[in-house]
Amino acid sequence: MIRVLSMMVMLALMAMAGCSNQESSNQNSSSQNAMPADVSSDIPRMPDGRPDLRGIWQVMNTAVWNIQDHPGELGIPAGQGVVEGNELPYLPAALAQRQNNYQNRLTEDPEAKCFMVGVPRITYMPYPFQIVQNEKQITMLYEYIHIFRNIHIDSEHPPGPIQWWMGDSRAHWDGDTLVVDVVHFTDQTWFDRSGNYHSRELHVVERYTPTSPDHILYEATIEDPQVYSEPWTMSMPLYRRQESDAQVLEYECYAYVEMAKDAQTQ
Repeated sequence: MIRVLSMMVMLALMAMAGCSNQESSNQNSSSQNAMPADVSSDIPRMPDGRPDLRGIWQVMNTAVWNIQDHPGELGIPAGQGVVEGNELPYLPAALAQRQNNYQNRLTEDPEAKCFMVGVPRITYMPYPFQIVQNEKQITMLYEYIHIFRNIHIDSEHPPGPIQWWMGDSRAHWDGDTLVVDVVHFTDQTWFDRSGNYHSRELHVVERYTPTSPDHILYEATIEDPQVYSEPWTMSMPLYRRQESDAQVLEYECYAYVEMAKDAQTQ
């Protein structure tokens, strides 16, 4: 399976190389003009002056269990929330559904079914992910069930409605911050294992701001008028994996479930 993931990385790099080669003649003349105004000397940068986000990253929090403050339970660590103000502005009818989700979380959580977990939840899953980058595209390769995202820079969303598990991601730079606009979602994913959820009207704006060579401030603003009375934001740091041999491996959820079923029948 490591070969599969390695091939994915190679394909992403080859696709990006094609874009870079096409524009190589313009890079030298444009790189000076492309340098953001709010430059920070200790942040790694690409040839065009934009922050270099490439590397393997991972969160160190308990948001996957619950994005709000929560006490410890058997198998669940206590954790501080990542939501600004710690409150989610649920509409009354939507709050009833969230409570129902919580009661049935062990079987109804999409992660328990090995489904794709959507955005922003994929960012704070307890597995690392890798960022590959060039001027026109950023690709994120996740350890969880081989999910990947192709994020096109300065490009328009396709017309909808479309229902995609990971939505459609389009980005632009705001100084040193990569701003990713994500739309076209299904309603089958949750924000965490406790049942916080959204509808097909979900709109996510992610912000990736490098604060040092080894840290990125991740922010995600959530808008969904079918579920929430107003937008709300979560934030957390991303940490660069420091091991000399760090790599994204595989979490083969479907295979593990089948292996568990086979073991029960033996």
